Amino acid sequence: MSNVVIDADLAARYGLTGDEYQTLLGIMGRVPTLTELGIFSVMWSEHCSYKSSRVHLRTLPTTAPWIIHGPGENAGVVDIGDGMAAIFKMESHNHPSFIEPYQGAATGVGGILRDVFTMGARPIANLNALRFGDPRHAGTRRIVDGVVRGIGGYGNCVGVPTVGGEVNFHPAYDGNPLVNAMTVGIARQDRIFLSAAAGIGNPVVYVGSKTGRDGIHGATMSSAGFDENAQAKRPTVQVGDPFTEKLLIEACLELMATDAIVAIQDMGAAGLTSSAVEMAGKGGVGIELDLDAVPQRETGMTAYEMMLSESQERMLMVLKPEHTEAARAIFEKWELDFAVVGVLTDTARITVKHQGRVEADIPLAPLADAAPVYHRPMALLHPPAHLGSVADPEGIEHALLHLLACPDLASRAWIWNQYDSTLGGQTVRRPGTADAAIVRVEGTNRALALTTDCTPRFCKADPKVGGAQAVAEAWRNITATGALPLAVTDNLNFGNPEHPEVMAQFAAAIAGMGDACRVLDFPVVSGNVSLYNQTKHASGMAVDILPTPAIGGLGVIDDVSKAIGYAMPESCDLILIGTQRGDLGQSLWLREIAHREDGAPPVLDLHAERRNGDFVRAQILSGHIIACHDVSDGGLLIAVAEMAMAGGIGATLLPPAHGLSLHAFYYAEDQACYVAATTDGAALIAAAEKAHVPVRRLGRSGGDALKLSDGMSVAIERLRSVNEATLPAMMDR
Repeated sequence: MSNVVIDADLAARYGLTGDEYQTLLGIMGRVPTLTELGIFSVMWSEHCSYKSSRVHLRTLPTTAPWIIHGPGENAGVVDIGDGMAAIFKMESHNHPSFIEPYQGAATGVGGILRDVFTMGARPIANLNALRFGDPRHAGTRRIVDGVVRGIGGYGNCVGVPTVGGEVNFHPAYDGNPLVNAMTVGIARQDRIFLSAAAGIGNPVVYVGSKTGRDGIHGATMSSAGFDENAQAKRPTVQVGDPFTEKLLIEACLELMATDAIVAIQDMGAAGLTSSAVEMAGKGGVGIELDLDAVPQRETGMTAYEMMLSESQERMLMVLKPEHTEAARAIFEKWELDFAVVGVLTDTARITVKHQGRVEADIPLAPLADAAPVYHRPMALLHPPAHLGSVADPEGIEHALLHLLACPDLASRAWIWNQYDSTLGGQTVRRPGTADAAIVRVEGTNRALALTTDCTPRFCKADPKVGGAQAVAEAWRNITATGALPLAVTDNLNFGNPEHPEVMAQFAAAIAGMGDACRVLDFPVVSGNVSLYNQTKHASGMAVDILPTPAIGGLGVIDDVSKAIGYAMPESCDLILIGTQRGDLGQSLWLREIAHREDGAPPVLDLHAERRNGDFVRAQILSGHIIACHDVSDGGLLIAVAEMAMAGGIGATLLPPAHGLSLHAFYYAEDQACYVAATTDGAALIAAAEKAHVPVRRLGRSGGDALKLSDGMSVAIERLRSVNEATLPAMMDR
């Protein structure tokens, strides 16, 4: 590489614009070396610098009395009581999962695990949010198969249960699936580790696996769109080893029980470059690296390759000098590499040496502070028109069976059966049993409620409403178990930010999320932005995905015995809490039955959401509600059917009482609504009326069929067989 000509053309190939390259030259006062160009290219990439999104992210609420650390660290930290903290984050591995589905998804899980345990937490749960293309598309089956196996393979082997998630299908994701991975861990509040380096002269230590050539330029690859030659980018996809990750977790946690660590950082996107730059930059110190000391698994690696490699299962630490040998003994016991690769300096620069040469010498402050921040042009978004009434072409029973079989509502058992959801023995509510997963904090009665949520079709129609609805649904799902929602992590998946419509979608979704977070006291503590999610289809057109601001929600319940699921109990009154408006705009019924994708999304009243949810939670904790399911995808009748299938108990429903047509009443996806099962419907209705919460008697549970007042009666077993057949049939083609 010594003969490579460094100029604006090469910089453009590395993802830097002409103006960005000129800024680089001004900072350096000279032409950069190839290694320096690589460092700038990854640190100023969209993936690492958030240059298109930063101005909007700053508007999100990030603080509350229970928030210990918000955005800016490896993960968010929340007080869950008794001196304990929950540490959690969600991140994307979208582009790698398109190129190589198994390793892309597996290393997504591995990376988010490291973000959590690097702060001192033992991981206790994984979740995911997945979006795939049309099930009929030629590539969808291959991607689904690889991604699901990758998530299960890594999580199962590393010993962390995968307890929840969501899966949607839409042609907009045909060439660009979304694979968002979330991890939650538990730590003592007095043993939380941060990433800011400190102590001039302190050793910089590399631990974990050896460095190879996999993943080089992964960060810049994730900051660009795809074309028909995307498979040529396979070398940019990292290769994971969950067994090494397990050793790394145990070694790090063992060292964290001592007083050795000053700072610690995962080597994630941009590898050694980002970890070194971020640690030194946050601490206001310099860092000098000697790459001759870096453990390598391939011969002849250059400084450029080592600095940009994204090989997995690696960490960078700053240690107290007197503890270095004790730390080395711990990592050698766990059969992991341990190498002193540098030292902190007072130069405020990153200096990289290799084979007696200085390969990079860059001032740290401008590397971060001069990173581009763009106020990209935004199109004017026009709110969609209200849908109005739509005739029912097929009847209630046909629609029920059709919807239960459609890919977006079909049973996910084929997926979650490949995940071990009970590893560790603390999972209380597994997938398919509750609106949120429930995982006990070991050794206590306390538990966490965990969920991921987003409705991209709402976001496409009205990004502000869709962004708010994603937060509200996460809040509602946690509430429906009896837990108190505390905070969210987000994964903001959008198309090309250079398209004014996409930036308008992004800004509007952020505004909606912020509104919902403030009203619901549900702040954002961590997250990730994934842009340039698009691909060139056969027509040659670059198509942006649906705007998909995925929300990962976390809540706490002090007494796990009070947490409930949605399985239908025998001989209970079914009560509808919330207002049914009957608007079918953007609903799955409209798409699947009427074959339309138009209209405005359902009305979202955040204050009603808060009022209704707080009431539901209080009634669960008092024992008056014994099963609960929120109304969401598919509407009210789908919610009741899911409860019936989960419990193996049928129900008889009363006719609508307020003049709505049957299909609007049963299939509108009205917000702030819950189906609650109780042994005393009259008492629950009286309590709701006293609290000024809309409520009506919906019916009664019992029998082995779902029955409506119009004479429809469908056996639970028939519902279940239709619901469970879709994904296995799709994957067996």
